[in-house]
Amino acid sequence: MQENALREAETRMRKTVAALEHDLAGIRTGRATPALLDSIRVDYYGVPTPLNQIAGISAPEARLLVIQPWDRSTLSAIEKAILRSELGLTPSNDGNVIRLVVPILSEERRRDLVKMVRKRVEAGRIAVRNVRRDSLEQLRGLERDKQISEDIYQQTQERLQKLTDAFIVEVNKVGQAKEDELLEV
Repeated sequence: MQENALREAETRMRKTVAALEHDLAGIRTGRATPALLDSIRVDYYGVPTPLNQIAGISAPEARLLVIQPWDRSTLSAIEKAILRSELGLTPSNDGNVIRLVVPILSEERRRDLVKMVRKRVEAGRIAVRNVRRDSLEQLRGLERDKQISEDIYQQTQERLQKLTDAFIVEVNKVGQAKEDELLEV
């Protein structure tokens, strides 16, 4: 029973780290990557649709993204969605494709992005600790119901703490890698 609680906690913590990595991939660095556009939703016939489901996105150069919609009638909707996003990019439409030039980041903008990364990393650490808290409550319930002994509860609690510490380190590594990427000139 306690092993199931530990496995479930590990799975949830792993998903938290993966979600953080995905979230941080959408933060613009000086490089163009299709992941920058993952969060953009386009109004496609009245339905908010992820951009990557209605267009092909490529990065032919280090600082250029090319968006080629499957349906040309969506060009203006894609442009509007990009302009509404927090990316701060201006689309260039030639009637067939949309080009996005990713400008060089200023030092001030880099610092702002690092602050945003730190906030998201802290949210990731909090999420990992929340998983630990939920697992501890589950273990306390098992102990109260006499399904596990107090000794097993203590041992499992220690293992859960070690697991939490390991995932906190992993979250910090992901955040540090993104900060290093942002500060790279």
